[in-house]
Amino acid sequence: MEVSGTVKRISDTQQVSANFRKREIVVTTEEQYPQHLSIEFVQDKTDLLDTYREGEKVTIGINLRGREWTSPQGEVKYFNSIQGWRIEKAGGAAPSPAPSSAEGFASENSQGNDFSKPPGMAPYEEDDDDLPF
Repeated sequence: MEVSGTVKRISDTQQVSANFRKREIVVTTEEQYPQHLSIEFVQDKTDLLDTYREGEKVTIGINLRGREWTSPQGEVKYFNSIQGWRIEKAGGAAPSPAPSSAEGFASENSQGNDFSKPPGMAPYEEDDDDLPF
């Protein structure tokens, strides 16, 4: 999937744990009712945002993520996130190192890689705690 729009905000990289870091970008879509979407880049993908600035038009390759969490009281909740794995200036002026075509994605994953993550992305490590995210 892809999202296109104008960069509204780029956050600093957050070191969440010793093995996990993330960075968020907010993109405003260009449609009748513009949406402000927060897209999260994780691990080595956080560096992809270094060359982008507020006001630039971009296209971002995304994956939708969903998690189930059970509270200590036994209540089940669901959380969704949008995770970016590729970003380029609108019109393809500055592609990131990740494959930009479905063919590149298919060929990389056909070599025994995990289909549950974008190409080149490190596996997601979850801590065994009771935090909802």
